[in-house]
Amino acid sequence: MSDCASRPFKGKNLFSFPSDYTVIDIETTGLSASAAEIIEVSALRYRGDTLVAEYESFLKPRFPIPPFITALTGITNAMVRDARPRKEVLAELYDFIAADVVIGHNVNFDVNFLYDEFERYLGASFSNDFVDVMRLSRRYLPALPNHKQITVAEHFDVDTSGAHRASKDTEICALNYLGIKKLALKK
Repeated sequence: MSDCASRPFKGKNLFSFPSDYTVIDIETTGLSASAAEIIEVSALRYRGDTLVAEYESFLKPRFPIPPFITALTGITNAMVRDARPRKEVLAELYDFIAADVVIGHNVNFDVNFLYDEFERYLGASFSNDFVDVMRLSRRYLPALPNHKQITVAEHFDVDTSGAHRASKDTEICALNYLGIKKLALKK
């Protein structure tokens, strides 16, 4: 099923540089929004390109975290054992993001997971427009060997220690976005 058919209210993928937005990142138990679930969320709200609020939380998974996810993220079953209920965290995140444009690296992945989980647990559509920093990096940093978040961060001398955790990845993404925005506005 196409993305549009399965997520009819999904927002638009924008190619723009808003000043008011929320940067998001999630960690999941796998790659498929239909077969995996979110286990960690982070969101940073910006106004005038200035950080004004932060949100982060673990979500209690229904099933054990696969070993390859623990190896990638460092998130263990013990860390999420006492996490708050999924519906509670998702409701808070939904309210935190509100109507903001969402920014993320390869953000379509995150948006699809959030769309499905907001619909499943809250009965709410996630129709926020979004900006993909990976897409911006391809346009404004064409000489990079690849456009992984870490590669873009290294270009801007952003500290990447702690990457693959939602809170650190939102921080890296925000700094990458601001670096690319600065480059784009010079042209």
